[in-house]
Amino acid sequence: MEMVAQISGWTGTVLFLLAYYLVTFKKVEATSRLYQILNLIGAVALGVNVFYAHAWPALALEIIWVIIAIVALVRRSNYEERR
Repeated sequence: MEMVAQISGWTGTVLFLLAYYLVTFKKVEATSRLYQILNLIGAVALGVNVFYAHAWPALALEIIWVIIAIVALVRRSNYEERR
């Protein structure tokens, strides 16, 4: 299980950094579906790692990050349906 947690943690870290890079260098908008999906998957992946490590404050952060990404994706979907 430790190997899965480590791979998951590194995957989440890479996805967060990729999302940050894409927004910083204006490859995508912060409101884009891609950015939110990268953050969502990154938070879940990193959440697996911090759960395994019993890093509860970091797990709380990842849960909040997941909620924010889901809300952003739902709002974007609702906005697109109204157009």
